Amino acid sequence: MASPEWTAWRARLPGLIRELQRRWRLTIEAPFDGGTCSWVAPIRLADGSRAVLKIGMPHVEGAHEIQGLRFWDGDPTVRLFAADDELGAMLIERCEPGTSLRALAEPEQDVLIAGLLRRLWRIPVSPHPFRPLSEMTAYWSDETLAQAGRWTDPGLVREGLRLFEELARSASAQVLLATDLHAGNVLRAVREPWLVIDPKPFVGDPAYDATQHLLNCRARLRADPQDTIDRFADLLELDRERVRLWLFARAAAEPREDWTDDGLTRLIRVPPGRR
Repeated sequence: MASPEWTAWRARLPGLIRELQRRWRLTIEAPFDGGTCSWVAPIRLADGSRAVLKIGMPHVEGAHEIQGLRFWDGDPTVRLFAADDELGAMLIERCEPGTSLRALAEPEQDVLIAGLLRRLWRIPVSPHPFRPLSEMTAYWSDETLAQAGRWTDPGLVREGLRLFEELARSASAQVLLATDLHAGNVLRAVREPWLVIDPKPFVGDPAYDATQHLLNCRARLRADPQDTIDRFADLLELDRERVRLWLFARAAAEPREDWTDDGLTRLIRVPPGRR
């Protein structure tokens, strides 16, 4: 179901597109398919060069995407050419041919995503705009608690909520995270073989950043959860158990529409050596 915020943003979107087209002198091509929190289309600038126009819907997770792209400055993300922070609009580098990393087998994805994440993890110098990861997990926790009447296993959910708080508090390292890096957000490009798109930056525990890719590898997780987690944690040079605990917390306690237990949470929950 569309939220009131999404409905209001969609109503404003045609006017925003016309305003940006006029201001930046753009020729806009057919928008890309997919995506619920942004409108994205290939464009040509007045000088004939190619880029991408992205207009993001205001939402908690993506509030600092523009600032994140400025911070990483194309290493290893797409470059930001221009932006309107108030409108959430940006002109960004176009990845060509733009093939998604999903085209490769998951074990190859592991290696490439691990390398990209390790390049992204830097400590931003204060003052900076980025929020702590605990702010996002607290927001999720509030949403999940509001859905308590639909939980099918309250014990698992409450354990996940406890870990959200404990893991965010106990991190020994605090770096700028992408938080949503998975194979669909990595595209083949010319300037580098692969570039990151759509970062949602927060400052926090690098072990958290392992989870989005792993959650997109559900069949492997279901078949052999510990080896899948361990392999990726080792590629990232992270503590295996900490990655597992973050993964469990997300699988158990992130807000969702359907709280039916699919069994994956229980598989991740079982500690090493007890399978």
